[in-house]
Amino acid sequence: MDINFDNTDSNSPRTMASVLADAILQDIVTGVLPPGSKLNIRELAERYQAGVIPLREAVSRLAMSGFVEAEDQRGFRVTQISREDLEDVTSVRQGIESEALRDAIESGNLEWEGSVLAAFHLVNSLPTTIGEPPRMNPAWERAHDNFHMVLLAGCRSKWLKHFAVTLRTQTARYRHMSLRNQHAIERDVGKEHEEIVKAVLARDADLACKLLRDHFSTTAKLVLERADHTDAPQSTPQGATTAAASARKRRTAA
Repeated sequence: MDINFDNTDSNSPRTMASVLADAILQDIVTGVLPPGSKLNIRELAERYQAGVIPLREAVSRLAMSGFVEAEDQRGFRVTQISREDLEDVTSVRQGIESEALRDAIESGNLEWEGSVLAAFHLVNSLPTTIGEPPRMNPAWERAHDNFHMVLLAGCRSKWLKHFAVTLRTQTARYRHMSLRNQHAIERDVGKEHEEIVKAVLARDADLACKLLRDHFSTTAKLVLERADHTDAPQSTPQGATTAAASARKRRTAA
C-alpha cells in the first residue's frame, strides 16, 4: 500500500515524517501494531531508528488520518476497530465507489478500458498470500490497490476519487483481518475481479456497481464472522464465504 503523506508529486523528495508515517501505517494495517496499542514516541524512535521530532510529526499525521488517536496528556494510541466502524466504512465505501464507477463507465474512453484490463491482468497474475501461516503478499496488495484506483480513473469527479482512496486506506486493516477467517481460502477474489471487469467492459453500470458492492461486503462478512467466534470482536474481525471455486492463491478481500 503506497500512501504519500506529502501533498507533492510522487517524484518529489519525501520528508522523513512522511516516510515514517508510511512505515507506521503499514505496521498498523498488517497488525504488527495492534488496535488499541500505545505508541510511545521513544520506543518508536528505537524501533524505526529515527529521531523523536519527525516521529512526532508522523504520528500526528496518522492521528489526522484516523489510524491513531491522540490522548490528552497521555500520548498516542492505535485506533481501535469495531463492528460499527467496519459496517460504516464499508457502507460509505460502497456508495462512493459505486457512484464513481458508474460515472467512469459512462465517461471512460478506450484508453481507460485498456488500463482496466492491464490492471486486472497484473493483480490476477500474483498470489494473494505468501508464507505459512499465510499473510498478504505486498506485491499483490499494491496491484490490488492499483486495480481499484484504475477502475475509477475514468470518473470525472476528483472528489469522488479522493474519498475513494481515503476509504480504501481505512478498510486496509480489515482486509488483512479477513485472512484470519478459516473460510478465506474458499474465496475466489480473482473471479470477483473478473466479473467486475466483464461488466465494466460491457458498460453495464448497474451490474458492475452491484458486483463491486458485493466485493466489499464479502470482506466485511469474513471479518465479522470471525469476530463472532472470538473473545474480542472489536479487535479481531470475522468470516464468511462467497463465490464458487476457490484457489488457495486467490484468497482475500476488497
